[in-house]
Amino acid sequence: MVYTRKNQRDLTSAERRAFVNAVLEFKRLGGYDELVRTHIGFYVSDGDDGLRVAHMAPSFLPWHRQFLLQFERSLQQINPRVTVPYWDWTRDNSPASSLWSDDFMGGNGRRGDLQVMTGPFAYANGHWEIQVNVSEGRFLTRDMGRPNDPIRLPTPADVNDALADPVYDVAPWNSTSRTGFRNKIEGWTPASGNAKFRNHNQVHRWVNGLMLGAAAVNDPVFWLHHAFIDCLWSRWQAAHPGSARYLPAVPPSPGDPQYHRVAALDEPMPPFDVRPSALLDHRGIYRYA
Repeated sequence: MVYTRKNQRDLTSAERRAFVNAVLEFKRLGGYDELVRTHIGFYVSDGDDGLRVAHMAPSFLPWHRQFLLQFERSLQQINPRVTVPYWDWTRDNSPASSLWSDDFMGGNGRRGDLQVMTGPFAYANGHWEIQVNVSEGRFLTRDMGRPNDPIRLPTPADVNDALADPVYDVAPWNSTSRTGFRNKIEGWTPASGNAKFRNHNQVHRWVNGLMLGAAAVNDPVFWLHHAFIDCLWSRWQAAHPGSARYLPAVPPSPGDPQYHRVAALDEPMPPFDVRPSALLDHRGIYRYA
C-alpha cells in the first residue's frame, strides 16, 4: 500500500507523538546509531580517494532516498503507521517555527556549549545520548542561523533556480559541476563565504551544531530535511518528464578523473545492494502530500 509523507506543519499531535516515540525506540534498540555510522562511513568528498556515493556525486539523491527508506522501514517495524515527515524550510524558516516545539524536534542550543535543552532529544531528558560522532560530546547541539556568522535558510527562488535546470547532472560529476539539478539542489557553488552554500548545504549550516558534518544524522531533523530534498527531486522529475532522470547513464571511462569514483545509472551504491535506476520512481511506495 502506498503511504503518504506529510509536511511536518500538517501533522496532528498524535502523529507527531507517534513519530517521536518510534525514533526514540529505534535509538534505544541501537538501530539509530548504526545509521549514524553508515552516514559517517560514506561521507566522502571530492578530495578523498575512492568511490563517492552519498555526497558530491550524482548518486546524492538516490543514495539518500534509499537511506531514508531504510530509516522509515525501521520505524514502521515499531509503529506501522509512522512515516517520515518533511520540513519545507522555505516556509518554516525561523527558530520560532512549530518544527522546533517542545513536543517535536526541540529548540535551539543554549549559548556557550550549544546544547539543546528542550524537547524529546535533549540530553537532559535522558533518552538521546550521542554515541557515534566524529568528535567528543554526548549531547545534541544546534546554533540556528549562526548569530556569530549569520546565514539564512534557502528561499523559494533558490529552490526554483534548481528546479528549472532541465539536466539531472553534468561532468565532472562533483561539487564543481556548474549546472545540473543535482549539484544545484545539493548546494555547491564557486562563490566564497556563506554564498558558497545553497539549498541542502545551506540548511545544514543554518541548523549548525551536529547537523554540520558527517555525523549530522545524530540530529533527527536530518530526516525531515532530507525528506524535503527527496520531495524536491520528485517535483523536478515531474517538471521535466522528457529529461534523463539520472546521469551519468554509463560509467566514466578509464582515464577520466571520475573513473570508479561515481555510480552510473546501473551500478550499485554501497552499502546498499541497489542501483540508482531502481530508485527513480517512488510512487509505488510513497507519495508526498
